[in-house]
Amino acid sequence: MKPSMPEPVSLPSANGSTWTQTWTHWKRRLYRERKLWFICLPLVAWVVTFSYVPMYGVLMAFVDYIPGKTILASDWVGFKHFMAFVNAPDFGNVLRNTLAISGLNILICFPAPILLALLLNELRHRKFKQTVQTISYLPHFISWVVVASILYTLIGNEGIVNDLLLRLGFIDKPISFLGEGKYFWGILTSANLWKDVGWSTIIYLSAMAGVDSEVYEAGKVDGLGRFGAMWHITLPGIRTTIVLLWILGIGSILNAGFEQQLLLGNAQTREYYEVIDTYAYKYGIQLGNYSYGAAVGLMKAVIGVALVFGANKLSKKLLDTSIF
Repeated sequence: MKPSMPEPVSLPSANGSTWTQTWTHWKRRLYRERKLWFICLPLVAWVVTFSYVPMYGVLMAFVDYIPGKTILASDWVGFKHFMAFVNAPDFGNVLRNTLAISGLNILICFPAPILLALLLNELRHRKFKQTVQTISYLPHFISWVVVASILYTLIGNEGIVNDLLLRLGFIDKPISFLGEGKYFWGILTSANLWKDVGWSTIIYLSAMAGVDSEVYEAGKVDGLGRFGAMWHITLPGIRTTIVLLWILGIGSILNAGFEQQLLLGNAQTREYYEVIDTYAYKYGIQLGNYSYGAAVGLMKAVIGVALVFGANKLSKKLLDTSIF
């Protein structure tokens, strides 16, 4: 007598089972953290209201928007405004200025706070350290209007620097630092460095405070001096923070500034100060071409997001450190 074959058993779909398990996991987690979510509800509502609901306006970049009509009632033109920006005569110059100014900021203004934080971390006199730190981050709270006034007072045609150089006999006539394009990138980078170096230092000092003091004691036993401790202990200890801020900085490479260009720039330096943000403001908002300005801003945002993902992937592959 032949043995009977076993009845076929219908197994649940792997995909459906995975979704069920995931949903069950999230329900349990939400229930477990319900008090935290309840506390966060006002903040979540604020973010949704002011950060996500206005994203409806990006549709303006794909229509010929006319004030007085709704965006959806406007004529759909697709990528017309994007192509108009790419084919504009000023596109190459605007892109060059944006990348040059942002590149200088990353090259100079990014490592400067790390260096200052390392130096401040080595100070043993607490009051002197606090004084230097306070003086270094106070400029962050000064508006660009005040900074521009200070720069005009210092390096304007009748400013202190020109007056001093004339009195010392180094020059025969005032140098137009703010009227010649060749000086603009250097002046702007210096102003950005002076204004933000102290504020950015706070982040790195906070990261250094989290490095285990026992590691430094072990380094002393192994014969590490101050420089060796900075190189082999402090910098590796804050590597995650450095990589995180570097990735965000790469993503913001098209954000070369706005207020400082408008306040310090003039007709003589337009070839060097015009960046994407000022271009979108002038040709989009001031001239009433809102769809054109929206297209320029959206293109910049999309490229920025792509750069963040690219820098994050590169960092994960090379340094085994990433945001996500």
